[in-house]
This record gives sequence, C-alpha cells and structure tokens, in this order.
Amino acid sequence: MQSRNLAARAGRWSAAHRKTAIFGWLALVVVSLAIGGAVGTKTIKDEDQGNGQSKQAQQAINDNFPKKGDENVLVQARSGAVKPSSPEFRAAVKDVVGAVSTYRTVSEVESPLAKGNGGQISRDGRSALVTFSVAGDSDEAKDRIGPIESSVAKVARAHPELRVEQFGSASASKAISKAFEDDFSKAEVTSVPITLIILVIAFGALVAAGIPLLLGISAVAIAIGLVALPSQIVPVDDAVTSVILLVGLAVGVDYTLFILRREREERALRRSPEEALRIASATSGRAVLVSGLTVMVAMAGMFFTGSDVFTGFGIGTILVVAAAMLGSVTVVPAMLSWLGDRVEKGRIPFLASRRTRARLDQARPDAERAGRSRRERRQARGAAGAWGWVLDRVLAHPVVSVVASAGVLIALAIPAFGLHTAAFSTDALPRSLPIMKTYDRIQEAFPGNGIPAVVAVQADDVTTPSVAGQIDSLQRKALATREFERPVSVSVSPNRRVATIDLPMVGSGTDDRSERALGTLRNTIVPSTVGTLEGTKAYVTGQTAQSKDFNDVMKSHAPLVFAFVLFLAFVLLLVTFRSIVIPIKAIVLNLLSVGAAYGVLVLVFQNHWAESILGFKSTGGITAWLPIFLFVILFGLSMDYHVFILSRIREAFDRGMKTEDAVAHGIKTTAGTVTSAAVVMVAVFAIFATLSMLDFKQMGIGLAVAVLIDATIVRAVLLPATMKLLGDWNWYLPKSLR
Repeated sequence: MQSRNLAARAGRWSAAHRKTAIFGWLALVVVSLAIGGAVGTKTIKDEDQGNGQSKQAQQAINDNFPKKGDENVLVQARSGAVKPSSPEFRAAVKDVVGAVSTYRTVSEVESPLAKGNGGQISRDGRSALVTFSVAGDSDEAKDRIGPIESSVAKVARAHPELRVEQFGSASASKAISKAFEDDFSKAEVTSVPITLIILVIAFGALVAAGIPLLLGISAVAIAIGLVALPSQIVPVDDAVTSVILLVGLAVGVDYTLFILRREREERALRRSPEEALRIASATSGRAVLVSGLTVMVAMAGMFFTGSDVFTGFGIGTILVVAAAMLGSVTVVPAMLSWLGDRVEKGRIPFLASRRTRARLDQARPDAERAGRSRRERRQARGAAGAWGWVLDRVLAHPVVSVVASAGVLIALAIPAFGLHTAAFSTDALPRSLPIMKTYDRIQEAFPGNGIPAVVAVQADDVTTPSVAGQIDSLQRKALATREFERPVSVSVSPNRRVATIDLPMVGSGTDDRSERALGTLRNTIVPSTVGTLEGTKAYVTGQTAQSKDFNDVMKSHAPLVFAFVLFLAFVLLLVTFRSIVIPIKAIVLNLLSVGAAYGVLVLVFQNHWAESILGFKSTGGITAWLPIFLFVILFGLSMDYHVFILSRIREAFDRGMKTEDAVAHGIKTTAGTVTSAAVVMVAVFAIFATLSMLDFKQMGIGLAVAVLIDATIVRAVLLPATMKLLGDWNWYLPKSLR
C-alpha cells in the first residue's frame, strides 16, 4: 500500500529519471530567481501600512497632500555658556538653513530664529530645531535624504562647540533600514555555516551533510524569486525575505533529514540501494507530504490576521514550504539514487562509525538487540545517545512522566497569563544607533516633538470659518489637558480638503501616559470640536495611534487565526492517521509547548533581569505581532516532528507490534533525526537572539525555546508516556467517521 502513495511514486520516478529531476530542480531555481529579478518584489510603502483609524488618517493625508517626509535638525549647546542668542549659535542655525535650502527637493524650511517660531527653541534655552520637508513618498524621500544629511554633517563639523544632528521620517527610515539589513545579513551569513557544522556532526560525512543544506538554500531561493509574482497584487513587507530564510532553512533541512536518515538506516540493514530508497520515499516521504501540508495550513492562518504584513509573510512561508516539500520528494531521491553509497564520502572517521552503529542498532528488532553482548549493548547505547535510556524509564513509569513533564510545561506557561503586548515603539530600537541618540535628545529638549499625534480633518473646505474655528478650539483644548505640548503645527492641503494638526504628546509614544493622551484626543477632544461639524471627518494617527490600532487588530483577530489553524490541523491529522485521539492529543501537546514559550518570553522580556545578558532594555511588553507569529510558526514546525514520529509509530503498529512496542520503536528510531533537526533549528533561531533589534531578540528566544521544549520534554517524555497510557485507544476512530 505504502509503495503506491504519492511520495513513493514521486521518489520512484525521480530515481528512474534522476537527470531530469536534478536539472529540472536547478532550472526551477534559476527561472524563479530570473522572474524575481525581472518582475521585482513590490513592498508595502510606509504610508500604506497601518490599521483602523490611523490608516484612514494616513490615506486622507496621502491622497490630498504632496508626498513628503518631515525632518528636524537639532542645534544644541554642549555647555550652558552658549545660548540661542549667542553669535555662534545663530551662525550654526543660519548655516543649517542655508545648507538644506539649496536642495530642490527641500521645502517648508522653518528657522527657530524667524518671527513666530519661538516654539522651536527649548524651554531651557540650550536647543533649537530647524524643520523642513523632503519631497517624495517614503521610499523616494529615503533615497533623497543622503546628500542632505551630508550637508548637515558638514555644518556640524564647522561648529564643534554645538551638536548639529538630524532626525526625521526619511533619515530615521534610512538609518533603521540599514540596521535591519545589517542584522539580517549577520543572521544569513552565520546560519549557513552553523547548520553545516551541525549536519556534519549528525551524519559524520560531508556529502550527506551538504544535501539538506543545499535543499534548504535552493528552496529559499525559489521562494524569494517567486514571491515577486503575488507581490504585484499583494505587496509584502521588506522582512519577508528573512522570514522565508528562517522557515525555509528549517523545513528544508528537516524534510531532507527525514528521507536521508531513513534511506541510510535501510542501507545499514543491508538492503539494496533501490529498496532502501523505495522504503524511505514510501514512509518518510509520505510523512514529509503530510507534514508540509500541515505546516502550510498553519502558515495560511496569517491570512486571517487582518494585517498586510502578515499576509505577505503567509505567502512567502507557504511558497518556501511548498518548495522544500517538492524538492524533498523529488530531487532528494534523485540525488540519493545518483550518489548511492558515495553519499558517505568525506567521512569523519569517529563520527561516521558511531552514526552507522546507531542506525543499525535502532533499526534492529528488540529481540535481536537483546541477544548481543554487554559490550555491544554499551557501544550501541553510546552511539544512540541518551534518548533510549530516557524513553525506557518514561515507558516504565508513564503516570509519573506525564505528571512531571506536564507540570513543567504548565509551570512555564503560567507567566503567559500576564503577557502584555506592546506595539512598535521607539523604545524597542537599539540606542547604539546615532539616529536614536538624536531622537532621545530631541525628546528631552522638546517632549513629544519627535513623533507627535496627528489629527487629519477632512471636509469640503477646511479653511471655512466654522472648520478653522473648531481646529483652533481643538488646539486650545489639547494644550489645556497638559497631555500635549507646544509647538503645535497646522498644515492645509493644496486642495483645502484636508488639514493636519501635529500635537506633541507627553510620554514615550507607547507608554501609559501617551495612550491616555491618545484616548483623551480621540474620545473627548476631537468629538467635542471638529467632530461636531456636519460633513466633516476627523481621524487620529501618529506612532501611538498606529501602535494601538495594530495592537487592537492583533487581539481581535487572534481567535480566528487560532481556530482556523487548529481546525484544519485536526482534519489533516484525522484523515492521515485514521484516529480521532491522535489529532486531539497533537493539538494539546503543541499548545502546551507554545504556552511554555510564551511564558519564557514573559519571564525574559517583560522583566529586567536578562537585560545585561542579552543586551536589551525591556519595554515592559512583548511586541504585538509576535504572539500570533510564534503560534503559527511553532505550530507548523512542531508538527514536523509530531507527524514524523507518529508515522514511524503507526508503521510499526501496522506491522503487528503492540502499541507500547511501536511507540518505543518509533521514537528510538527517529530520535537521532529529530535531535539533529532540532539542534539546527535552535542554533539558527538563537542567532536572532544576538541581533540588535529587540523584536528579533524576542522572536529568536521564543522560537529557540519552543523548539527545544518540543523536541525534548514533549516528544521524548510527554508523547510516549501518553501513548503508553492510552494504549490501543490511540487509534480509536468513531464508526461514523470510518
């Protein structure tokens, strides 16, 4: 039966037409990259991102105002002796104004020395702001800001007694994008050699270690190229490439390991190369197909988040999982058929002999292993590692094992009930960036001026006395609350249909003070002023508003994402294993490991004790997009192991083994593969914990901890113990579903 399944047929065809399979795969990689290069990946512009009211405000602004980016140049005395009235201070301000005014793309240059601009001088008299705008949308302004920054830097060198530093939407976007790129490059460059080293240790041979890595890299290349096509309809976030790398390398290595280790195991039992490959394709290949479909279902959950960023992530991850799955059941069998036993070339003597002994020992029946000498059994135990020893004790004491392992996971998950999501904040950006040091200085001198709340008022004509009067009233009421500060600026679009009011807020932008100020503005001030005018609409945007709206969307859509992923995973596992118990248990175990990962995140990042160890400053919360992202990714990846192990157990059960014996056989024979795959994942994910951005530190720790928990406590203890206790009930299927 197994030899007729889809994976077996694909493997058999690929082995018989190995040149076609191998060169066809290479052609797919080349064509995919060519398509990506020719079409280009369309990314989401900054002005097109957002949710709720803040997105409506941004769209009104984008549709009616010329595209531009607002910039500030801070001129600040290094000592109290220099004041804005000092000749050297005034000279520096004039030099900045002159330097930026020479560019045709610069407009609306406002000097703090000009009449009526007293709000651009700080209360302590040490700092002043020169403000201006750079023409173009977010991408164009970012591209144009470089020469302007150079001119400002030249002024700074001419006035060493003063700080002359620039911060604004374009300059910050450029600097932060560069920091992101540096982080991603570090992750990409580091992950490949680390993966190769782990695989060499796992296989004991260079050629065998190279196959999973090459499959993973080629699957990533295919997905990065092909994602350009759907991006023309649904633009993707810049980070989609790194998410594709993260997931693609993980599943690519996993799926190849499943098939390659099974083929090597069958060869160690003296089966012919053709028979070993046939068995590997029919068994592990089928597990790859089931696992891949389950992972893609999990990734599809991101389509229900209500976020364009997550939609792009979903498209990218589904593409890379599909590519890895296709390559594993086609090009991997073709490569193994072509290489034969040459796959063991480049052997590391000590490692290779241990791996061969372990594969041979794990594949033998228990009775045969029992008949060996004490020395042989000791060597086999050393080769197989500690998992066999752990499993024997788990199966001997299943109740204790369930209580202890479940207790540990529940204890780790308890802090997750106090999980607080914090939407994007400038506090999450590394303070080592010069642009963020400038931002902090501007915030200190002009509280709230760095990233203010913005009210967009939309009417047929915002310059009419009634609308203008209510805009003035809005400013007065906002300042009267003391939750907003000067300078307040008002801009009117050329068509007079939209006016924007920039209101500097108290607080950091995402702390409680800022959120209270936003609530006052949205719920009290706006409705009582411009909100009273018939035919007038008013929306509030800005960093605080955008963060809150994104946070609200994530929270409101989370139940839908969870329900979709869990339901479809249940159906897939039900159809695959013909049991209603297996999918229920799989879902419960996966939720336990995800809950434990959430708990660890809370313990590490919502507190301060790990700040010096991991090099971060706690914002008091977990970034808002991470819980859903972690759930989807972890649920998908953990299903890899679960399906692989259960397939081996079911295979043994169908051959006539008792459930207890099948569990022991299945877990022992897959222990090496699962351990190797988990070590690769943990190592790659842990790299992200070393990056400078707090979001990626949280993601790296969350993923690494969850995979570690899943591959140890869940798969080696909780899974076998529960299966032992349930016995033949594991395979129960109601008559109505048969």
